[in-house]
Amino acid sequence: MSIVHKFTGKPNDFSWQGVDGEVLSDEGLEFITKHVLIGPKEDAPNYIMRYFRVDARGHSKLERHPQEHEVIILHGKGQAQIADQIFDVEPFDVVFVSGGELHQFKNTGSEPFGFICIIPK
Repeated sequence: MSIVHKFTGKPNDFSWQGVDGEVLSDEGLEFITKHVLIGPKEDAPNYIMRYFRVDARGHSKLERHPQEHEVIILHGKGQAQIADQIFDVEPFDVVFVSGGELHQFKNTGSEPFGFICIIPK
């Protein structure tokens, strides 16, 4: 089902029409909200596109799994850890995480840190 989710957000507070945010509370996550922009609800057969908002002092899990990640930073400042390397990232930087690679994203600023992440279904 083809669809357009119109952007309804503002700087550092991104949102899209018809897309709900989910505050994540799993172990290893801090102050992070996920929005599935394109995925099973849209019957996307191959990829899932997500937006993550990481509030101050927040981070994703330090984890590894089989799927690759394609990421573009939209706002804020953060760090991307890939294996044992840590990279400072900011708006419009892109990150590729290979499948099976240990990785984590952290907010290093006082403003929200947001990025789009695409993974295979």
